[in-house]
Amino acid sequence: MKRLLLIFCVLGLALNICSQKPQQDIKKNLRLSGGSFLIYPGPKQHKLTPAPDGKKPFYISHFGRHGSRYPTKPKDFSYVIETLKAAEDEHALTPLGSDVLQRVIKMEQEAYLREGELTSLGAQQHREIAERMVQRFPTVFEGNVTVEAKSTTSIRAILSMSNCLMRLQALNPKLNIKLDASQHDMDYLRHNDKVLIEQAQNEKNKTMYNDFLDAHTPWQRVVSQLYADTAYMNHHVDGKQLSNYLFRLASVVQGMDIRKTVTLYDLFTDEELYENWRKDNVFWYLSYSFTPNNGGKMPFIQRFLLRNIIEQADSCLKLDRPGATLRFGHDTALLPLVCLMGINDFDLQTEDLDKMERSGWADYKMIPMAANLQFVFYRKNIHDKDVLVKVLLNENEATLPLKTDVAPYYHWEDFRDYYLQRINSYD
Repeated sequence: MKRLLLIFCVLGLALNICSQKPQQDIKKNLRLSGGSFLIYPGPKQHKLTPAPDGKKPFYISHFGRHGSRYPTKPKDFSYVIETLKAAEDEHALTPLGSDVLQRVIKMEQEAYLREGELTSLGAQQHREIAERMVQRFPTVFEGNVTVEAKSTTSIRAILSMSNCLMRLQALNPKLNIKLDASQHDMDYLRHNDKVLIEQAQNEKNKTMYNDFLDAHTPWQRVVSQLYADTAYMNHHVDGKQLSNYLFRLASVVQGMDIRKTVTLYDLFTDEELYENWRKDNVFWYLSYSFTPNNGGKMPFIQRFLLRNIIEQADSCLKLDRPGATLRFGHDTALLPLVCLMGINDFDLQTEDLDKMERSGWADYKMIPMAANLQFVFYRKNIHDKDVLVKVLLNENEATLPLKTDVAPYYHWEDFRDYYLQRINSYD
């Protein structure tokens, strides 16, 4: 009996530690609370697992999100500025409130007429990813091999692609680089599946999300510290909305040039940052994962992208030196693709949002700014039929839901058959 009780105590402790992991992560690094706004952290894994049997990397297939960007809507700044300025005119702000107003004005000035555009840090992120790609897999980029790159028609994605390619060309001027950004490729780079989107927007899903928002929006302390006149605040300010905008700006500023002199994290406690992050994380889960609440099939929105990756690879594997195929797009494609593939168990299916978080389902692990998937192919030579593939999520070796005797490598035939069967089952 004592042994059984000890086992239950250990299991309970393990579950408690697991449930606290995102909260602990955010406490150690406040920027993680930004979720999809997190600036690219770079690889945690600096030494990759050597390939077996003398196999060498010869081809890379890739999908990457654009780098850090400015807010897509001017209202992200104007709402806060107009709300605080009206209060300042009535002498209703505290000194902190007036200071926050000036900080946001400075942020708006940097972002003026740059809605949704790539920041200088976003450009740097893609140059650095390109450089590490060459350093880690030099045999892929030797000589005059071809690097073919495609981007969505979004300017931030195009500039991300351009910065990546410029760095590759600088490291090897002999590369034959081909690039394009056309509506022609949007059906797989940014597919719009009206059926799946409509399923995800069902009333049950909306209700679950709104209920979660109501229970996890700590705004009273955040907003009250900005107002000297409580009566004014209560009558003229939508505190919840103001707090939401302030948190969004606190998240986005980490990718701007002004990040070196301006922050908004001081407005929030660690607990408040964590609770705000939870809202966004739940949004991503309910919108793009395999949760039954959204119909349980939403990741299949990226079946065309996964099929393109597989078919392009099949074609390139016939070549002696195929080089690389690079694709540039957005978080709304990358996150469901990660879920569709079951990378690192992100194909979790549950209606329990607490279980989802305890299981480690966290947006900052999947879609920081400049997030990327790299499919690295290995063989001895062109006559080697046992091609291996390794998947890197944000440049770290990832696990897949299929058997392998050479982990973290997978036999291409197994990979290909498994995922074609998965996406064909939906078609």
